[in-house]
Amino acid sequence: MDSNVVVRSSSPPSHEGIRKVRTAIRLFLVLVVFGGCVLLYVMMPTNTYKQIWMPRIRAKANSSTYFGSQGANLLVFTLPIMFIAVMGCVYLHLGKKLNDYKIESSDGKTNRLAVWKQPMLVKGPLGIVSGIELTFFIMFITLLIWSFSTYLTNGFDKITPLSAAKSHEKVWEAKLGSASLRLGLLGNICLALLFFPVARGSSILPLFGLTSEASIKYHIWLGNIVMVLFTAHGICYIIYWAVTDQMFQMIKWEKTGISNIAGELALLSGLAMWMTSIPRIRRKMFELFFYTHYLYILFMVFFIFHVGVSYAGIMLPGFFLFLVDRYLRFLQSRRRARLVSVRVLPGESFELNFTKSPGLKYNPTSVMFINVPSISKLQWHPFTVTSNSNLEPEKISVVIKGEGSWTRKLYQVLSSPSTSDRIEAAVEGPYGPDATHFLRHDNLVLVSGGSGITPFISIIRELIFMSTAFQCKLPKVTLICAFKHSSDLTMLDLILPMSTTTPYDISNLQIQIEAYVTRDTKPKDYSMNLRAIWFKPLATDEPISAILGANHWLWLGLIIASSFMMFLILIGIITRYYVYPIEHSSYKTFSFPLRALFNMLAICISIAATASAAVLWNKRSNAKELKQVQLIEASSPRGSEVYNAERELESLPQQSLVQATNVHYGQRPDLKRILLEFKGSSVGVLASGPKKMRHEVATICSSGLSENMHFESISFSW
Repeated sequence: MDSNVVVRSSSPPSHEGIRKVRTAIRLFLVLVVFGGCVLLYVMMPTNTYKQIWMPRIRAKANSSTYFGSQGANLLVFTLPIMFIAVMGCVYLHLGKKLNDYKIESSDGKTNRLAVWKQPMLVKGPLGIVSGIELTFFIMFITLLIWSFSTYLTNGFDKITPLSAAKSHEKVWEAKLGSASLRLGLLGNICLALLFFPVARGSSILPLFGLTSEASIKYHIWLGNIVMVLFTAHGICYIIYWAVTDQMFQMIKWEKTGISNIAGELALLSGLAMWMTSIPRIRRKMFELFFYTHYLYILFMVFFIFHVGVSYAGIMLPGFFLFLVDRYLRFLQSRRRARLVSVRVLPGESFELNFTKSPGLKYNPTSVMFINVPSISKLQWHPFTVTSNSNLEPEKISVVIKGEGSWTRKLYQVLSSPSTSDRIEAAVEGPYGPDATHFLRHDNLVLVSGGSGITPFISIIRELIFMSTAFQCKLPKVTLICAFKHSSDLTMLDLILPMSTTTPYDISNLQIQIEAYVTRDTKPKDYSMNLRAIWFKPLATDEPISAILGANHWLWLGLIIASSFMMFLILIGIITRYYVYPIEHSSYKTFSFPLRALFNMLAICISIAATASAAVLWNKRSNAKELKQVQLIEASSPRGSEVYNAERELESLPQQSLVQATNVHYGQRPDLKRILLEFKGSSVGVLASGPKKMRHEVATICSSGLSENMHFESISFSW
């Protein structure tokens, strides 16, 4: 592909300035602020940190009558991360202003970085791991080992036969108690990172080129490490109490110290989540896993009661940002989405079509979470958005295949002859990548299995739009899709949108589809089984829109900054005018659990107040868009009750797609042979579908047989 091919008109000077500002912001946040945070964690177990750095910080921060003992940790651990989150919002808002496509040249730096993005590990406990991921994972494990060894060395140096005798302990018993404490400190380091990957609307993940979907595996890794360390922490303390005749410590709830009962309750909550997260249990009993994971609320509440607010400040930033994201999702989920139609296919597949506000933009491979109260009021399931916000400005679609109990129940409801005129549904999202990177390749190979084709429908529709709207050279696309039965081939009919106000032409798009049917040896005609169902939404049903409007990232940055400031003000007032007078008059330390409760309430009030105010402010513009959508629906004729498959198959774009499709019956694709046949300086290989298939593709791309392949896995599982 020609280097530096600009898809839209050449960028104005202001765009070049925005790019430079974005680069400066990103470098400053990642290298300076985040690098400083990493240095802080490296130094935290050392005597330099404990005896020199922190005493100086505490002398200034903790002397305040407004924040007390938690002032230092708020300043050192919380404030830098909040600054990164707010500036990350500014970075992403500037990115939206660019609003153009640009295929970057493949220079030496890009090629060297691409090598590090290749899979290094495929079949193992970590799943598919790239070179960059493996490097950071090793660095993180090294940090944990360094911290634990340094903690132990410094702690054991203070334990002597004389000091142990004063506590009526043996030396090994004292060392066991010291090691038990250090395991807890280590777990808190991991807990500080645990909630970042699951904040779906995070402004921090895009700074590192990550999405919430791709980061789920980091949450799984961290969750396993956290529970191993906290379980070891609890078991070692129980052994320590048993050998030192202090089992009464297990039922101890200190008002001014460590509350052991709270720690045990937190550990039990964590163990319940951990056990139900075992892959086999999660797959076979998803509902058990789903509902048990709500115990994270009890886990965090009792954890804060256990360690106190001062030490909880280390993990506060990640949890605070997660709560902001979670509350915004809650507000969006209270709205009833405007579901207008569904395309029902054989093979228990169907396409849901919602109306959306024209201002809602999203990138290919975005994900939307859907809830249908008539099936389950609590369950939310993620599905890839297949529509394109440029081709279909008033509609957003997802394709679902009935593979689990929830999706099968929904298919039964929709395929029933007595389908209701309205299906109540709620959505969260869409969430997706900040930018698309597949345009930089000469060839784009999309390998899917079953319902794994859905992310590629969104990519192909994006390329269709670009080939129609702009004169540019696009990558040659090859879709390799495997299905079990012939009925599943009807999913290929969903590649083209059912109806759109934007005309499109696929003649400029080089696309080849190789479909494999593994269990049927001959074709079957399912075309007449396709049908469309049109619903009658209520006037109160709303088009899907960004919860914070068009300037979503600016509003999110404002919410994060204002909620944190409000939290500081509330804590300052409580500490200065309630806690401090009690401690000053009675010369007693204020109750740790009560102070922790005040802090948790202050966090909840701050986030709820600021986020609710922002959403209400933006609701006015959403109301205007709702009226526009209703006018459009009223002026356009309602669709046919039965989907005319023959008419759509006769359309010119559909004919072109059929001509580009080869169907192979009774066989599986020889992926190694197919992939190694692709030539060109850059071949992007995207895999989506069953774990075994994705691992096979990753193994081929990392085998070294071809240096031009760049692999990416699209999946929520690892």
